[in-house]
Amino acid sequence: RGGFHPRSRDGCQRAVLRLRTMRIVHLSDPHLLDLDGVSPWRFANKRLTGWVNLRLKRGHAHRPRLVDAIIDDIRALRPDHVAVTGDLTNLALEPEFERARRVIEALGRSPDDVSVVPGNHDLYTRGAQRASRFMKYFDVFARSDRGMDRAGVHPSGPFPFFRVRGPALIVGLSTAVSRLPLVASGYLGASQRDALAAVLADPALRDLTPVVLAHHPVLNPASALRRVLRGLSDADALRDTLLSRPETLSLHGHLHRRGRRTVTRDGATIHVLGATSASLEHHDLDRGAAYNVYDLDDAGHLVGASARVWDASRGDFTDLALNDLHDR
Repeated sequence: RGGFHPRSRDGCQRAVLRLRTMRIVHLSDPHLLDLDGVSPWRFANKRLTGWVNLRLKRGHAHRPRLVDAIIDDIRALRPDHVAVTGDLTNLALEPEFERARRVIEALGRSPDDVSVVPGNHDLYTRGAQRASRFMKYFDVFARSDRGMDRAGVHPSGPFPFFRVRGPALIVGLSTAVSRLPLVASGYLGASQRDALAAVLADPALRDLTPVVLAHHPVLNPASALRRVLRGLSDADALRDTLLSRPETLSLHGHLHRRGRRTVTRDGATIHVLGATSASLEHHDLDRGAAYNVYDLDDAGHLVGASARVWDASRGDFTDLALNDLHDR
């Protein structure tokens, strides 16, 4: 069960293994498209602009076969926990959710070992939001441990959820809400933030390191326009809540860019860790299909952060460091 992927040759990574006690893998944004049996009338809404965007820009770049390759690689790696930070679907249609559920089940893991939160594409329309479509397919991967159910109220369902796994407190937040066309911003809400603050303040959990899953990053873009169109409206409030603990891992997707940033204040640290799209075929290894790997020691400190990146020239995965992610 121990060790990085057998093909890894980095001595520093091997040294980390002697320290780590828990391995978490993080994948995001597979954007699985499936229109099988879908009536054209289902596109008489925001989905029309989404479909046009797929045809003109993104449909050629997102490859389901890369998601399948990632699932196989994760199975070989045998991590302790799998974190999925949303946008499993493209248009929040039932065939897409069915396909996404099969992909997650292909990991061959118990739902207790896989945590999934929604992205904005999983609540793409008001209809998908009202129908609680995401929760109908992924509720078993988004449940709190017994006795820890303190969910707030959110348009996507009963979030947050809380799970204790080794030295980690897994926290699933939902920032996903249905928006107008061309708007992909997120919203957490006071109800979720209050539930999170109460759990983080629990003395019985103070020795655990929070590993927080959310689709939108806790750090917003520098551009005011991009904050409105793609940011998290209450990112500042969430960041203040997370800085109540000495060390936190904040996992996100949404940007389709892999990397890490660090927030520090008064001795507290948030490791902001972004995963790129699990299906994106791209010539740039910093943007192409990948998943992240995080190692925690027995005290819950982050002792390793890297990525397993699909290298089309080799037809295989390669290990790369998580570089600092700068705003663009």
